[in-house]
Amino acid sequence: MGINSQSDIAANLQIGPTDQGMVRIYVEAEGIDLPLDFDPEEATEIAEELLAAAEAARDMGKGGGKPRKPRR
Repeated sequence: MGINSQSDIAANLQIGPTDQGMVRIYVEAEGIDLPLDFDPEEATEIAEELLAAAEAARDMGKGGGKPRKPRR
């Protein structure tokens, strides 16, 4: 399944700090519990990628066309 593939799977997403100083992204769906732990620097990079993707999606909504490559 690629980034542009649609899915009917519903999931819950939680994000927060752990007591071990990590940032956890926790995904819960039917039959799946997936805790993903990142050090704070990795979490910052992920946040930057999310912001870049949101900006690209917003730009696509304005004028259509191909999305810009997310900046890192």
